[in-house]
Amino acid sequence: MSVLSGTRVLEFEAIGPAPFGAMLLADMGADVLRVDRPSPPEDLGPRRSGKSVDIIGRGRRSITLDLKSPSAASAALELIEKADVLIEGFRPGTMERLGLGPDEALARNPRLVYARMTGWGQTGPLAADAGHDLNYIALSGVLSAIGPAGGRPLPPLNLVGDYGGGGMLLALGVVAALLNVHRGGTGQVVDAAMIEGAAQLGSIMWGLVAAGNWQELRGSNILDGGAPWYDSYRTLDGHYMAVGAVEQRFYAELLQRLGLVAADLPKQYDRNGWPTLRNAFAKAFLGKTRDEWCAIFRYSDACVTPVLAFSEAPHHPHNIARGNFIEVDGVVQPAPAPRFLGTPSGAPKPAPRRGECGAAGLRQWGFDPSDVSRLLELGVGFADGAGPLPA
Repeated sequence: MSVLSGTRVLEFEAIGPAPFGAMLLADMGADVLRVDRPSPPEDLGPRRSGKSVDIIGRGRRSITLDLKSPSAASAALELIEKADVLIEGFRPGTMERLGLGPDEALARNPRLVYARMTGWGQTGPLAADAGHDLNYIALSGVLSAIGPAGGRPLPPLNLVGDYGGGGMLLALGVVAALLNVHRGGTGQVVDAAMIEGAAQLGSIMWGLVAAGNWQELRGSNILDGGAPWYDSYRTLDGHYMAVGAVEQRFYAELLQRLGLVAADLPKQYDRNGWPTLRNAFAKAFLGKTRDEWCAIFRYSDACVTPVLAFSEAPHHPHNIARGNFIEVDGVVQPAPAPRFLGTPSGAPKPAPRRGECGAAGLRQWGFDPSDVSRLLELGVGFADGAGPLPA
């Protein structure tokens, strides 16, 4: 048993943050049944070309349903009656036009947690506009702080909006709403917007701004690469080491292991001396390879670590010892997190093909063979065709 075992999640196919939120719930043991389109849509972004490995789709079962068909709403509402959670990532108003909005869903299932993932939120002047991670974090204020001094704002992959401010926020909202239901409350809508999640991730910066301790110039602050003791440095073999020696005692050990003498350098928090410190650190790190620096800084409190590539991270001794990466169906990927020592999460299964294991999923959700036959007539499909419900 995992922490969310027995929780039924009905996920409507989307891209990015909504599936990531559903993956987190599936990793924690939720029974996630995804409603896929019968064929891939044209707007799946990077998945349109080349090989696709769908890691964030892991841990589900799938059925197919054309939501635009006349009978789709009837089929979907039958599924909604059995669900504890509904997750959708469409533009505002889409589910309402399909006859599957919160009013219809909660009328059929008053205990339902109806979770909605958007970039701009369900309301506001931009609610209906298209956007991507970069647009949402731009308006949140966060993007303005990311990038080199004197340079342009740089995309932090799509981690801040889509995943940290999106999917994780959605999953947190779902779990909180479920707790409310389990305490005797009613179901409700969770309106998770990436612009708001991104802003929340920047809360510490808002505090620094309010205190007058943040300069709105990229690369000029402690945490944005401005401080030489919170940055990365190239090594002799072309790799990099990450330095995060913020506290004074950690900074002292950094100097000692780099072979530098504090009396010969500017003070740590002397901004005027930061260029001198940066040059000294850069010169020192260029004198040895990454492996040599790893040996020097091992078992120290200098807060210096190697910058590992995606292909390297699973092989680091700490990640191996913790089991931070696993292999699912031949694909190396992050293990479920966080960890629950009393009810540990099981090993996830690979993402399903469209309709894969859908019949078994419906059976476990309490649909009997006659129910399944009716759903098939309403347009629900399985990967193995519209055959009888498996025993």
